[in-house]
Amino acid sequence: MTALALAALLAVAPMQTPPPAPQDAPPQAATPAGDPVDLGEVEVTGQPLDAMIRDFVNEVAEPNRRRGLARWDDRICIGVANLRAEAAQYIIDRVSTVADDLGVIPGEPGCTPNVIIIASDDPTGLARELVEERRRAFRLGGAGMDRGGDALGAFVETDRPVRWWQVSMPTDSETGRPAIRLPGECMGECRMPEDAAPVVNVFSASRLSTQIVDYIFRTVVILDIDQVGGVSGQQLADYVAMVTLAQIDPEADTSGYASILNVFDDPGAAAGLTDWDHAYLQGLYNAERNRKNLRAGRTEIADSIHRAHDELRAGEEEAAE
Repeated sequence: MTALALAALLAVAPMQTPPPAPQDAPPQAATPAGDPVDLGEVEVTGQPLDAMIRDFVNEVAEPNRRRGLARWDDRICIGVANLRAEAAQYIIDRVSTVADDLGVIPGEPGCTPNVIIIASDDPTGLARELVEERRRAFRLGGAGMDRGGDALGAFVETDRPVRWWQVSMPTDSETGRPAIRLPGECMGECRMPEDAAPVVNVFSASRLSTQIVDYIFRTVVILDIDQVGGVSGQQLADYVAMVTLAQIDPEADTSGYASILNVFDDPGAAAGLTDWDHAYLQGLYNAERNRKNLRAGRTEIADSIHRAHDELRAGEEEAAE
């Protein structure tokens, strides 16, 4: 797939993208899902599990400015370019499987990609070309939809093995409509200022809660083929799944946790997504996210992650009996 074709995909407006049709979950990759983490060791370190979860959330989570943590709503379509067919399909299947486990519906073959994964031997040049030619695909101009111009510059110039950029939408959870004004979009004929404003019907919001939540609707991931060769196919696919399905801080220091996010610093750190990673994703996707206070919203997600940890441990104990 050429850079021009990729730019055409990026030009698709979020509100014009048809939802991909549901399908059965893609087959689970044959490789084991990763070495389980013995959560019992958490007690030995002297740091309570609650504190470790809060620290992990604060370290890895990177929401857009003044917004809560975003996640995908109910559909995802993955496109992979510049890899051999079997390698590309493996990544598509694996990321789709992780998404399906979280309740996000994978798209059928031929759907319009909203996750674009590109391998390149010149990732910085490719990122610069895409941003220069289709800048609005990376920054649509709506408040709270991306991490800002400085972060976009870092996306272009970083030398990391994997770089990613996400665009999200503040959304009215009651209606499913955008809760912000998008440049160039109007309700009606755009003759009056109010035609350009979003329509939000307030049903249950209060001083403590909100019905406005954030949903990811586009992710671009660029792989540096000269740097990703030191990890296995599953490690790479699971790393991509983690940074695609959640808003992960590229500068996060996760060395104190058993996480796939450490794999490029230590390829032996994890064979795939760990229990920490699964619990983080499950906690994010199970949380209601209805707290108006952003700090309280993180606490809600941390509590949800703790419940996911408890469920994972209970499942391990049941399997051991």
